[in-house]
Amino acid sequence: MSIIGIVCEYNPFHNGHEYHIAMSKKKLGEDASIVCVMSGDFVQRGEAAMYSKYARAEAACRCGVDLVLELPLPWCLSSAEGFARGAVGLLGGLGAGYISFGSECGETEPLEEIAQTLLEPAVNARVREILNENASLSYAAARQIAAEERLGELAGQLELPNNILAVEYIKAIYDLRLEMKPMTVRRFGAGHDVSGDGRGPRSASELRRLISSGKDTGEHIPSAAASVYARERERGRELADRALLETAMLSRLRMLSQEDFLALPDAGDGAGARLCRAAREEASLDAVLAAAKTRRYALSRIRRMCLCACLGVKAGMNTGTPPYARVLAANEKGRAIIRAQGGAEGLEILTKPAAVKNMSAESGRLFAMGASAHDMFVLGYRAPGERRGGEDWRTGPVIVNN
Repeated sequence: MSIIGIVCEYNPFHNGHEYHIAMSKKKLGEDASIVCVMSGDFVQRGEAAMYSKYARAEAACRCGVDLVLELPLPWCLSSAEGFARGAVGLLGGLGAGYISFGSECGETEPLEEIAQTLLEPAVNARVREILNENASLSYAAARQIAAEERLGELAGQLELPNNILAVEYIKAIYDLRLEMKPMTVRRFGAGHDVSGDGRGPRSASELRRLISSGKDTGEHIPSAAASVYARERERGRELADRALLETAMLSRLRMLSQEDFLALPDAGDGAGARLCRAAREEASLDAVLAAAKTRRYALSRIRRMCLCACLGVKAGMNTGTPPYARVLAANEKGRAIIRAQGGAEGLEILTKPAAVKNMSAESGRLFAMGASAHDMFVLGYRAPGERRGGEDWRTGPVIVNN
């Protein structure tokens, strides 16, 4: 059985995602299985998702995915490099022979050349040198300069958002020495944070704006996914009250010591101390983010640091690859993959919360951290009755009968 791995957030699942799945299957045949590693309730850019991880996983399985695994929280709230390494590591542990991703480039060869170059010690040394020479430069900007020096025009591919993640997936494959082949589908339609022109799928960021403003998204989201989201809205389980969630986060940030902030991932170069000061002085989470952000510290980095601080994620927790994967949703093909591949390469696979007690201590701690994240996430639900805690300890995978 050919397993195609996809790293995703599906926030929300839309027509472009359905197209990506269809084109990936077309390359290997309809018998190929699609396994997704997905962010939980908080996504890599440091924000809460529009819908819960359970709803997003169910929507995916109703639209062509066979199995959805949750990426543990420390890797969800990592840089692109850590996010990719964690997800690719899970796919490798499950036995995926392929990884498919969207890219603006549409070809794997240029992306592989970039990935190989960025792994060279001399290039990494040059990035550090550039950062030391210019304290206001971000890591991404310094890496871009080093890549241009080494690759010329080809380095321009690193300025496009999907290509950036694609390169990180390929780097992870090389670094982890996995027998996994990269596949790419050319992205078309609206790009990240760009309004569409009607000639292709809308981006997830544009759809989030439409959903938040109460506008119709029907033609841009597959009907099977739209029905899941409609059910969640009917029950008051969409993230409608971000102010409640952000107040809870600000309250938590103010309880932390400076030592707690300094222990966060990416807290070096003064970022931890700056965030600590902002959290104690500013009146809102937006104001905290604005005060802590600089030219070197991108807003997404500060957002992730805030979430890590609230949820107990410390530096070093995302070292290596995750030791376990939690099943969020599956169909019969996905369940067969679990039965056939489960436990490969020492990977623990959790199919029901009651089995946490049988897992390693590290996996148990990661599960509990994810459960705490979900408890915070539900505070933003529109319906007060749906904000109960402890759901992760009671909820098993969504089983979809296609």
